[in-house]
Amino acid sequence: MRPEPGQVLHFSEDPRITRFVPHVAPTAQQPEAYVWAVDADRCPDYWFPRQCPRAMAWTAPGTTRADRERIVGPGCGRRVHAIEYGWLEAFLTVRLYGYRLPAEKFTPFGEPVPNAMVATEPVEPLGPPEPVGSLPELHREAGIQLRLLDNLWEFWDAVTASTLEWSGIRLRNARPRPPGH
Repeated sequence: MRPEPGQVLHFSEDPRITRFVPHVAPTAQQPEAYVWAVDADRCPDYWFPRQCPRAMAWTAPGTTRADRERIVGPGCGRRVHAIEYGWLEAFLTVRLYGYRLPAEKFTPFGEPVPNAMVATEPVEPLGPPEPVGSLPELHREAGIQLRLLDNLWEFWDAVTASTLEWSGIRLRNARPRPPGH
């Protein structure tokens, strides 16, 4: 599921939202209240149950061939998403919805490269929420490799030390870092 021109998306497990009101999330690192959404490039970051920890990496112009082969893998596309085995059932069974929102109400958020879109005023969806469907199928259609790991931290450490672009979401929900890592 991707936004159409003039739209951004908000993903939720709640199909009853009729109005998005700016708020400060309990885990926010900034004091401002926002309505959060994503553009087409960042949609795959949210094709997961909300609380699912995930480590994601993708190639960029500065990615070395060695890092691409070591982390993404030969013949495995340009992007990899990793979750822990303990989240597999939730990943396979979650009912996720996409809300289409008017892009003109949002501005890019994040430095140096924006990773989200934010609005400071209430926003109403452009229509009813749409079921996202099968998360594995969304990943397959987008050419994104899915990886199941017992623990995310060794992968995360390799990704963040590499020349790939990366994002980690809800990592506080991952299993504890193994001793020595």
